[in-house]
Amino acid sequence: MEPLAKNKVVITVAQTGAMSSKSMNPNVPEQPAEIAESAYECYNEGAAICHIHARGKDGLPTADTDIYQDIHDRIRAKCNMIIQDSTGGGPNLSQEERIQCLKTGPEMASLNMGSLMRIGGPYKGTAWSNLPEEIDHYVKEMAKYNVMPEMEVFNHGMLVDVRRVIKEGLVKKPYYVNIVLGMRYQGAEPATPDTLYSIVKSLPPDTIFNCTGVGSMQTPMATMAMLLGGCVRVGLEDNLYYTKGELAKSNAQLVARIVRIARDLGKEPATPDEARAYFGLTPVAG
Repeated sequence: MEPLAKNKVVITVAQTGAMSSKSMNPNVPEQPAEIAESAYECYNEGAAICHIHARGKDGLPTADTDIYQDIHDRIRAKCNMIIQDSTGGGPNLSQEERIQCLKTGPEMASLNMGSLMRIGGPYKGTAWSNLPEEIDHYVKEMAKYNVMPEMEVFNHGMLVDVRRVIKEGLVKKPYYVNIVLGMRYQGAEPATPDTLYSIVKSLPPDTIFNCTGVGSMQTPMATMAMLLGGCVRVGLEDNLYYTKGELAKSNAQLVARIVRIARDLGKEPATPDEARAYFGLTPVAG
């Protein structure tokens, strides 16, 4: 791990997600070629990390490793972004299906640090399960494939398992925590400055943090995270709109806005290789 310069910020783009769809915003990329082209546009705007959800030809979340590999290969052919796969998957995927993507060699993968309850949509009343034993299984699989966990927390209580996996030696320094705020789930905390500041101040030592604000709070939360010295995530997975009533034209448009704000704050987007050094990841050849 190398320190990140104070005038740098690591930007992640979450392009697709499990629930966003073209019916909600026609600019959501779903198929491998779309995802790779969008990733390249975001890279050119300043994103260092690409957070990936794969979709089948029917547009639904899939665990198909061939599709994940296709996405990875297409992105690698265009640029050297850090590839971060989701193990949140989608509500149609089983626990074991959700971690199949690890076999395709991402550098990072999300590790959800607790359970939430869905309160809307066709899966209303079903739990998004991430029990302690499931977390342990996922993190051990990540270690087997040399994948860095991006520990996602949606409330203060999930820090209990963050501290536990650190104490048990299941994750290595530097620890990476993504604070996700504003999700429409029972158990998720709101996207407010007080919530973000409180969680940041509660993080264990040697933790790099990222903030993901959902919906209209994407830009405000990202701005506050930068002021607090953190990394940021933007993209159509978390926010379909550019302004109220105006759908975002692309993921790159959302990345470009946060880069403009970063520069107004005296920061520059970190390159993928600068981010790799910060996280202690192996440089990508070529």
